[in-house]
Amino acid sequence: MTTITLVQGDITRQSVDAIVNAANSSLLGGGGVDGAIHRRGGPAILEDCQKLRDSRYGKGLPTGQAVATTAGELDADWVIHTVGPVWSSADDRSAQLASCYREALRVADELGARTVAFPAISSGVYGWPMEDAARIAVETVRDTPTAVEEVRFVLFDEAAYGAFARQVG
Repeated sequence: MTTITLVQGDITRQSVDAIVNAANSSLLGGGGVDGAIHRRGGPAILEDCQKLRDSRYGKGLPTGQAVATTAGELDADWVIHTVGPVWSSADDRSAQLASCYREALRVADELGARTVAFPAISSGVYGWPMEDAARIAVETVRDTPTAVEEVRFVLFDEAAYGAFARQVG
């Protein structure tokens, strides 16, 4: 059974097997969590991402999918990149958001990762309301069969931590 833990802090400071990156589809870095992971992890992550773009993901990583690279200078073995959906009040994209968590866990299982740190995917610049993002994240992790022993949600601030704490119970 997977243990869910919550941490308020910086995901790039976590010591885990895999850190999940809320990436943009280009895989070439960006703002928020994505930019922080690329900055702290160093150029090796970008080099791996560029190789992915040059091979399987020439048009970028599709929303809801996940792929792994080295973790570079991070205290992890891998970074699992996943592209969350942009929130829309007119279009229910919940299934895409849930897919990010399921696919990241699938990739973690393929890698043999036992500890995985997740951010609150899509809840930053992509505008997903935090309470709903937390609900989808926690429900999906609980409902997804995986060999991952610990899923650690690393939340940037007190509001995000509170939203996830209400879901974990």
